[in-house]
Amino acid sequence: MNYFQIKSFLRHWLTTVDEHSVHSPFFFDFYTKVVKPNEHSTDYSEIEETRKKLLSNSSEIRVVDLGAPSTYFNSDKRKISQIAATSINDQKFAKFFARIILYLDSKKILELGTSMGITTLYLAKKENALVTTFEGDKTIAGIAQTNFEFFNKKNIRLIEGNINETLPEFLQTPQKIDLALIDANHRYQPTVNYFDWLAKRMADKGVIIIDDIYRSAEMAKAWQELKNHELIYGSIDFFRCGILFFDLSLNKQHFIWTL
Repeated sequence: MNYFQIKSFLRHWLTTVDEHSVHSPFFFDFYTKVVKPNEHSTDYSEIEETRKKLLSNSSEIRVVDLGAPSTYFNSDKRKISQIAATSINDQKFAKFFARIILYLDSKKILELGTSMGITTLYLAKKENALVTTFEGDKTIAGIAQTNFEFFNKKNIRLIEGNINETLPEFLQTPQKIDLALIDANHRYQPTVNYFDWLAKRMADKGVIIIDDIYRSAEMAKAWQELKNHELIYGSIDFFRCGILFFDLSLNKQHFIWTL
């Protein structure tokens, strides 16, 4: 962590609350059933085996950074194991995202930033959901597609190319999005742009998850603006990520929780 992240984490830790401070029936239920459940029914072992293989793969590839410059690499030539270790959501949050989808019964799901497809496989665990995932780098997209084919996933659609171009084109189709995960670019203006584009297509009770909200001061600025957006009626700050709810019935509530 850099100085900004440490300061932000301390502020988050000092202001976090638990279910005893939650008076909203929806958020109390969300906390007890999604944030802090003791669930062992879903088997993710095969996905985690794939993660292990990526973490042990020392092959080198060239990567084109279309978003914020990497804080881990100084070269475009990188080992697959290093990319896997630094760009894939850890199991705790990947399982959390999967639980959100099951709880909300999300069916139309978008992911901005496929990486190598591990988080995508978690998002697509719900068989009657369709996950459309966007990846800018051709080589990384190829690795992700190989993983999807290995699992024979028919409910994942991978769109390769610059998200600034592919996402607006995709959103020309008249369809509602139940849940979107923004995990790409990691800069203020692109994050705000993605939100604005997606907001026009979100379902009435849709949800947007923004990853790495305290990666930098500009990401924190984007998060602060978006959680106060006129279309957002509920939000949760988990430090690692933030969740935005479009549901009008939530009545402008914000929570700071830990996972």
